[in-house]
Amino acid sequence: MDQLRSYINHLDNLAISLMIIAISIILGLVLKYILFKLLGFYNRHSNPKLVVSFTKHLNHPLTYFIPLLFVSMAISTMPLSERSIHTLRRVIEILNIIVFAWILIKLVSVVQDMVHHKYVLDKADNLRERKLYTQLQFVRKVSVILIAFVAGSLILLQFEAVRTLGTGLLTSAGIAGVVLGFAAQRSLANLLAGLQIAFTQPIRIDDVLVIEQEFGRVEEITLTYVVLRIWDNRRLILPLNYFIEKPFQNWSRTSVDILATVTFYTDYNVPVDDIRNELKRLLEASPLWDKKVSALEVTEVLQETVQLRVLFSARNSGEAWDLRCHIREKLLYYIQKNYPDALPKVRTAVSGNISS
Repeated sequence: MDQLRSYINHLDNLAISLMIIAISIILGLVLKYILFKLLGFYNRHSNPKLVVSFTKHLNHPLTYFIPLLFVSMAISTMPLSERSIHTLRRVIEILNIIVFAWILIKLVSVVQDMVHHKYVLDKADNLRERKLYTQLQFVRKVSVILIAFVAGSLILLQFEAVRTLGTGLLTSAGIAGVVLGFAAQRSLANLLAGLQIAFTQPIRIDDVLVIEQEFGRVEEITLTYVVLRIWDNRRLILPLNYFIEKPFQNWSRTSVDILATVTFYTDYNVPVDDIRNELKRLLEASPLWDKKVSALEVTEVLQETVQLRVLFSARNSGEAWDLRCHIREKLLYYIQKNYPDALPKVRTAVSGNISS
């Protein structure tokens, strides 16, 4: 009979505890709902980017975090045994650590949104923005890894066995560090290379590179590799160490404007001044020319041909490529139409007596 009464009391206490947990969760959800309703109301009237980003990224984490806070505050009121209270508190603490780490990671995304809103890449002179984006991307990845590492460590420290094991491991940390250093030498080298790239910046996000005989833009810089978007939408993946150890061309290192060249080989009788005037006319008619540099020079006199180099400037590498193709085509047509004798020829001389 006493056992039955004890069992019934236990069920009653469990039911009361579950009811307290349910009420705490409901109160937390109501508070979260009211908070985001107020943010939504504020957003509709003033539309601040911070509130939009905050609502977007923190909606789901706070759906769990606020109710868990209410539950953790209500644990002491539950009619459970001391052992049950201790176990429940430990579970709630672990869940709080996980959700809080989730919130911190989302806050990093909020900061990233604010930077992207203030500094926009879609403009002609975006050198400052590309510097900031490169550093921000690296710092964000490192921050997420550190948050996850600290959260995982705090969770493991909730268990007595792990704390005891950790104390023992500290005595052999020196040997373990040496072993891990050799095992992860390549990964650590890439991580240090990433840190160097982020702050010395030989490359940046959206930089134009010529590398491995490929032309493209830096699309992404991770902790271990760089993604280069090639002009035909292929992706070239290169380790970070590559950019520290090997040479490459960066066409937008200090500015995005660039000089472009076109080379022609013509006959000796080419009218250079006429072609120079036609080049000037073509450039002035093209919206791709930035009106800074324009030149046509005889750069070489070979045995059978004359080398002409056409030089002009453009606002960026993409426009320089298009303008280069345009000038090459139009000048070639102009020479073919007006001075066909100026096209390259192969001359031969016949000597000796011809007898019948």
